[in-house]
Amino acid sequence: MSRIIDYGNLMHRAMRGLIQQVLTDVAANGLPGNHHFFITFDTMHPDVEIADWLSDRYPEEMTVVIQHWFDKMDVTDDGFSITLNFGDSPEPMYIPYDAIKTFVDPSVEFGLRFETQVSDDDEDDETEDGDAPMAEDVPQDRPAAAEVVSLDKFRK
Repeated sequence: MSRIIDYGNLMHRAMRGLIQQVLTDVAANGLPGNHHFFITFDTMHPDVEIADWLSDRYPEEMTVVIQHWFDKMDVTDDGFSITLNFGDSPEPMYIPYDAIKTFVDPSVEFGLRFETQVSDDDEDDETEDGDAPMAEDVPQDRPAAAEVVSLDKFRK
């Protein structure tokens, strides 16, 4: 089999690294200015750790907001842990980067959306299937690319 450059996985790692770098800075220094994040993640990912009542309420995906109050943010190479407030009830959680579906900072109109790549021919695919960052308006038949996502779908 011929060797190819796996741009999808390279972009995947780069964009997850960007999220890690941003969260590491926020954990050390707090949120600057008006920055805040909407992070949507797959609650069924095997490494996600959330309270049972949250996984029951959000059986597929959940969006958390990191803005006014958060505590105990710890960022690692694989994901981050944080305590967020749900109706005056602090809940610790762990979110691996691989579980993240969208990462949006509406204060600067920045966003990433990750979609699972599906291989047409598993036998010819020498790399693992993974998530690749894609913009909302990229047709599924085009190669995955990292682009800024339109925030219109997050506005009310």
